[in-house]
Amino acid sequence: MAEEKKKTVKLADPIASSIDVASQEMIARSHVLGVETIFDRALTMKQCAIGVQGTCCKNCSMGPCRLPLPKAGIEGEDTRQGLCGATANTIAARNFIRMIAGGAAAHSDHGRGVAEVFLAVAKKETDAYQVKDFDKLLEVAKYLGVATTVEVDGEELDRDIDEITLETAEIAIAEWGKPEGELLSLKKAPKARYELWKKMGVLPRNIDREIVEIMHRTHMGVDMHYKNLMKQGTRAAIADGWGGSMLATDLQDILFGTPYPLQSEANLGVMKEDHVNVIIHGHEPVMAEILVAVSQREDIIDYAKSKGAAGIQLSGICCTANEILQRHGVPLCGNFLQQELAIITGACDAMVVDIQCIMQSIGNVARCFHTKVITTHKIAQHEGENVMHIEFDEHHAVEDAERILKIAIDNFQNRAAEVMIPQYKQPVVAGFGVESIQYHLGGSFRGDYYTLNDNIINGRIRGLAGVVGCNNARTKHNRDHIAICKELIKNDVLVLTTGCTAIACATEGLLVPEAAAVYAGAGLSEVCETVGIPPILHLGSCVDNSRILLAATEVVKAGGLGNDISDLPVAGSAPEWMSEKAISIGHYFVASGVYTVFSNLPITGAPVFSDYICKEFEELYGGMWGTEPDPIKHAHLMIAHIDKKRKALGIDKARDRVMMDFAARQAL
Repeated sequence: MAEEKKKTVKLADPIASSIDVASQEMIARSHVLGVETIFDRALTMKQCAIGVQGTCCKNCSMGPCRLPLPKAGIEGEDTRQGLCGATANTIAARNFIRMIAGGAAAHSDHGRGVAEVFLAVAKKETDAYQVKDFDKLLEVAKYLGVATTVEVDGEELDRDIDEITLETAEIAIAEWGKPEGELLSLKKAPKARYELWKKMGVLPRNIDREIVEIMHRTHMGVDMHYKNLMKQGTRAAIADGWGGSMLATDLQDILFGTPYPLQSEANLGVMKEDHVNVIIHGHEPVMAEILVAVSQREDIIDYAKSKGAAGIQLSGICCTANEILQRHGVPLCGNFLQQELAIITGACDAMVVDIQCIMQSIGNVARCFHTKVITTHKIAQHEGENVMHIEFDEHHAVEDAERILKIAIDNFQNRAAEVMIPQYKQPVVAGFGVESIQYHLGGSFRGDYYTLNDNIINGRIRGLAGVVGCNNARTKHNRDHIAICKELIKNDVLVLTTGCTAIACATEGLLVPEAAAVYAGAGLSEVCETVGIPPILHLGSCVDNSRILLAATEVVKAGGLGNDISDLPVAGSAPEWMSEKAISIGHYFVASGVYTVFSNLPITGAPVFSDYICKEFEELYGGMWGTEPDPIKHAHLMIAHIDKKRKALGIDKARDRVMMDFAARQAL
């Protein structure tokens, strides 16, 4: 009998895999311990060349039909067809909008979960949650058409807050599936943008319907025109950005508090060897909020001490990390590609996960250590001997949190002798949003976006950039995030960031005011020093990209920079994207009038379709897609677009700076 061939194992070079020193240490440790990670798998598993081009169709069992772009390119008419006759443009468009549907479904279902908790609070079915921001409640009630006053005997009186809360909750949750009308939050966009969407026929009717219609249109034998397919993709993306995600952010602010700037720390070094380390990973803050509250109770801390620990250290990975950072200062443990590495420290007693961006491999890694992986969401269960499921329910939230934390505490005593926590972490200032930016620009009584606009007009700030998105194991971890953000701020572009990009910037030390003096251009540095902000502002999790859209809307309202988001000197980017959510985010930015650059897009196999969304779309929506894998060139595509918008506004030449004497100040 022939001897069984041994599997050839390729090990990732730690230095080539990540720019982060803490991650490099843990990748090296994984090799010593014989633990396989995503960095190793990326070497052995190659990408599908045709899938990368976007021209592989598997929407029926006659396929997959693969339509690779000829090596010499298309000369003359493109005659490539699938079995049913579908062209490369049709296949690429179908695949692209299916990604939009997947991403929009993920974000919007997150929002629905928050809305369900909000409704339970309104009905007084749970004591675990309550309204924390009544001003935000009244603001949301207003745009949802809920009356906040009532007329009694000719006198206008404030309406009962419980009535307002219940009606707001009922109307909000109906936005996912109401039978007629349009999304109520669309009117939050600049008037010119809303009118353009109306003219183009892309106003979403409700959130769920637009996602379902994409799946119908992309079924075999339905919609075959790439332009018509993209029209529905645009409608669904708007339903995500200006609907499901925006409602998720607003309702989370109502329930958990609107973030304001606070200080914390970031990177794997936030873990503590003498503490019970509980890492919260995923995207919905519903579970995380209660874990934070319960972990601070004296009886739970005493229980941890009774097991030999000095206390409990919570930290976060991915967007749940951003949520509990911006409201409670809970430190960031890492971003997407660091989830396995956090377990490899040997100090993670429990990794508590809910939904989205959670690798199935963490169960395999946890098996090599004592770590318990605890899944908490009904739609997201995992396999593995170190994996257990405790379904988190808002009606029993405190009891569920207590059970989870006690499992982690009991597991503290099961650690192996060797724990290795990388001693790298950076301070971070997070918690920025529409309200807090306004406050920083003018204080409590005169806060206004005019200050920001004035500094854009006078040239101290060249423009704004939203840099967001994931990590991707096909790219050196965090390299492109950091290179692009540094290049932008060096050229006086104020960066707004969310998601894994925000965590990358945090671990690099870019999210503190002091970073402006080191990395930013003279104009941006001057503004940051004056108002006390970092050159890169942390605006939260990936559903919180709505904060970037609303900040841009406030810039439009402040005046002097056009009538629509498409007039502003702004650009968007997702340098290391990997999930369908990123495509949905990117497209709702494009549909909102923002030039948006990704490192790559699965459209290269269909040149006509590629030209449509990367060139012609600007004529239709004022925004378009762009692609560039080189991070410095990527940043300069964004800067060139910002300069183009400055020139169109007539502000491409900076004002002369004049030293103000006392008389001049009095005149002002």
